[in-house]
Amino acid sequence: MEIILKQGKERSLLRRHPWVYDTAVHKVVGHPAAGDTVAVKTKDGRFLAWAAYSPKSTIRARVWSFREEDVIDERWLETRLRYAVEARRSLHARTSAIRLVFGEADGLPGLIVDQYGPYLVTQFQSAGVERFRGVIGEILMKLTGARGVYDRSDAATRQREGLEIRSECLCGEEPPEEIEVVEDGVRYGVNVRVGHKTGFYVDQRESRLAAQKLAEAFRAEHGRGLRALNCFSYTGGFSLALLKGGADEVISVDSSQEAIEMAKRNLRRNDFDESRAKFVCEDVFSYLRTLREAGETFDLVILDPPKFASNHHHVARASRAYKDINLNGIRLLRAGGHLFTFSCSGAIDVDLFQKIVAGAVFDAGSDAWALCRFGAGEDHPLMMTCPEGEYLKGLHLLVRP
Repeated sequence: MEIILKQGKERSLLRRHPWVYDTAVHKVVGHPAAGDTVAVKTKDGRFLAWAAYSPKSTIRARVWSFREEDVIDERWLETRLRYAVEARRSLHARTSAIRLVFGEADGLPGLIVDQYGPYLVTQFQSAGVERFRGVIGEILMKLTGARGVYDRSDAATRQREGLEIRSECLCGEEPPEEIEVVEDGVRYGVNVRVGHKTGFYVDQRESRLAAQKLAEAFRAEHGRGLRALNCFSYTGGFSLALLKGGADEVISVDSSQEAIEMAKRNLRRNDFDESRAKFVCEDVFSYLRTLREAGETFDLVILDPPKFASNHHHVARASRAYKDINLNGIRLLRAGGHLFTFSCSGAIDVDLFQKIVAGAVFDAGSDAWALCRFGAGEDHPLMMTCPEGEYLKGLHLLVRP
């Protein structure tokens, strides 16, 4: 079975980009079903890649391998999975919450695997990995010694692939209601059945550590702990890191009462002083305005919102939303205050995000330095020939006196 590309459409694959769009296909030879492995060829018959076919997706095929001699079978999958697991081995010294497989970057397009202690959570986001779903679960159990694999294949990407939504135990033991993980000395509870993504924002590990170190440095310099506002706080990741670093007060704001309750449990897990933490269940946009009207100020504001733009059609609306929260966040900062601001919208690239934040700084009448950029950790590697993998971006700003 083969996919023959239109004349000139082979250029992206020759540069090792792993996707074949429906508009690039000249014809399909044979009758491949969803998930079948097909040979991708140029119009004059030259081999380009082995790929997984997806007849209902605009990404008509996702590349498994660019080597013609490869055979895409259970043995091949185990080799890829073993390499991915081994590549993250060093992270176990810091944390028990790790992304073991990051889709295209690991040569396993559409597959996400996160480890939370003795349990794994999967997301099968494409027809190709869905075809090998059971096999992949068993291989992962063997490679990691996990007690169980829970499948959270409930993202919207599955619908675009023509796949049904799943949320169930794939193999091994059912996970408990809350799995406790440790990251840089902080304990977190994770509910893999209903939490965002696979239950926790593993990708913000380095940013949480940066927040913890900032809190430590602030106390050493000023002789007091900083006052922080954590917006879109979810289950309290940044808040707990700040308290670990010695913050005097952290206000956590999220619109989900369920997330707030988990954050409170996480606070107790770490035996932190509850008087240093305040939790608010409210819409962040309106709460920022309430704080401004009340004349509140902070040493640090963290803005880590959910995805505002799911595709390029929503970029204009998302840009306005990012501008709004950043403008109001900056206005709440004291002179010399810090802003950690993020976007996880793939449709908002690094340059556009920086322009949005720069516009907020200008409109706030502030003068700010960008001290560093944030991104996902080393377990979310960027495949250099697939820049679409860089979805998370962030900035650390210092508002100058």
